[in-house]
Amino acid sequence: MPLFYQQDINETTRLGVWKIEEPEAFFLRSVPLKRDITHPHKRLQHLAGRYLLPFLYPGFPHADIEIADTRKPFLPDEQYHFSISHCGDFAAAIVSSTQRVGIDIEMITPRIDRIKHKFLHPSELSFVLSQDHEQQTPLLTLLWSAKEAMFKWWGGGDIDFSEVLRTNAFSFSREGIIPAIFIKNEMNVPLEIYYQMRDELSLAWLISDGSLVAGH
Repeated sequence: MPLFYQQDINETTRLGVWKIEEPEAFFLRSVPLKRDITHPHKRLQHLAGRYLLPFLYPGFPHADIEIADTRKPFLPDEQYHFSISHCGDFAAAIVSSTQRVGIDIEMITPRIDRIKHKFLHPSELSFVLSQDHEQQTPLLTLLWSAKEAMFKWWGGGDIDFSEVLRTNAFSFSREGIIPAIFIKNEMNVPLEIYYQMRDELSLAWLISDGSLVAGH
């Protein structure tokens, strides 16, 4: 079984990372393919992510998943809050029966340097540049993961990653917590983003009360 990582975060929230080694037919036995995905590997990633949901929470009604106008998948009655991410041969998911969640997994690659000015606030960029050179690419990847997880947690559509999704300085290591804040209009929501750096992967997730933000 290629379960790469699993964690019961609390009594109602579970997280898992799956290393995709199976053929498409393996996932199709358990997961319905409800939309046309022409690229074979993207289809495999999609199926693996959906497969993780009932793996983490048996009985998860994945057949009831709908897609919001913001492209966020959700359950109409919010029986579960969930988030899915995938990259390369990995899929990640987080499911909670009580709290809004977000997750993102990324491969660590120097390509992230090309877009750092698009998603980092100047203060965040200064923090990255203050680190040792060999740490900057993993740190940039992690901050992108953190902001993607925040974006999925919010679920309200397009926003300016550099202005709305902010992270504060922290002690960068193999795992830890990133202090963050969601700033939009009159909203100013403090958040904690948990992370792990594993085998050239960056994994970030958060769980938080969603009552202060709109969207599914």
